[in-house]
Amino acid sequence: MTPLVRRAAIGLTASALAVTVVAPSSTVASAAPRDEFGRAALTGFAALPAETFVPASEPSGSLLGTAPINGVTPPFADQPVQGFSGILRNADGTFDALSDNGYGNKANSGDFVLRIHRIVPDFPTGKVDVVGGINLTDPNGLVPFPLTRADRVLTGADFDIESMVRVADGSYWIGDEFGPYLLHVDRAGRLLQAPIPLPGVRAPENPAGSPNLGSSKGFEGMALSPDGRTLFPLLEGTVAGDPAGALRLNEFDLGTGAYTGRRWIYQLDAPSHAIGDAISVDQNRLLVIERDGAEGDAAKVKKIYLADKRDRDRDGRLDKTLVADLLDIADPRRLGGSGETFRFPFTTIEDVVILDDRTIAVLNDNNFPFSSGRNPGRPDNNEFITIRLTDRLHADPRVIR
Repeated sequence: MTPLVRRAAIGLTASALAVTVVAPSSTVASAAPRDEFGRAALTGFAALPAETFVPASEPSGSLLGTAPINGVTPPFADQPVQGFSGILRNADGTFDALSDNGYGNKANSGDFVLRIHRIVPDFPTGKVDVVGGINLTDPNGLVPFPLTRADRVLTGADFDIESMVRVADGSYWIGDEFGPYLLHVDRAGRLLQAPIPLPGVRAPENPAGSPNLGSSKGFEGMALSPDGRTLFPLLEGTVAGDPAGALRLNEFDLGTGAYTGRRWIYQLDAPSHAIGDAISVDQNRLLVIERDGAEGDAAKVKKIYLADKRDRDRDGRLDKTLVADLLDIADPRRLGGSGETFRFPFTTIEDVVILDDRTIAVLNDNNFPFSSGRNPGRPDNNEFITIRLTDRLHADPRVIR
């Protein structure tokens, strides 16, 4: 273990519409139902500067024009390290972080290479280091529609990747918003099978046509069951015909490689909200980020809920317990540098990971160079924070280890 990774590990330890009712796990305790936890506290803060690029990579941003955006002038000589939309914890103190489709839409992201970065937060110094990464590719021609690049390196004009899990063999399952599709890639980023569509649901970017989902409103979150056998991808948008603000949580069996047909509903607090991530706590419960679309002082809703598929009140929707208000985090040690209350006021907050039974890490998607929630007129950094919850999650031990 390098000194940098060792310091990161030490810092984390210190901070450290058909509704299916699923029986609780016999081996894992569940927290008693309640409306909300108390006020979470900031225990770690680190940041990756907005203008961080992959060394000796390829030019990017040529479709953004040449006018400055938040003081940054495109195009760029290299690929930006930005837009974190999925996070996985590694045993050595590093994290795998997924960049999204690039610059916000299919039309302007054709020269943004889809990539999983390996990062290390160093909380004593307040910095995040990028120590490696892999590009996503389709060398065996498994994608059935034309790709942007002849060399079959995947770009933000091909897929909008927003969520990620890793399974026992080291391969990754990635949730896309353009299909929406599930993508399965090996540990080197090579596609292992054709993109798997969600039956009966299509976004406008899907070449199959007949969309019934909003643009880029596919799989924003995706949880892996603690036993590693099942995926639970969660849509960001409401399928046409469903109640306003109702988001479908689907079940995908990794053994059969197919959707089971079971699904649940996560109900947004307001139809204008969106989810930013969803991860497993145990077989029945998820942590879900719910947010409004505002940033800075205008941001009003940036929350993390504990959502329970067992639907104890029988209203047809996942039960929700507020575990953290990201706009009202106690910071008595002033780690965030903004007084004794810390705010995480970003447009898109798309990463949550459990570190221990009372500590979670949260990251923003900085939408480089567009978002400026921390300092108006300046592009947001990628911030990496850890927060301690007032209550235990009673998480399945397999989720934490």
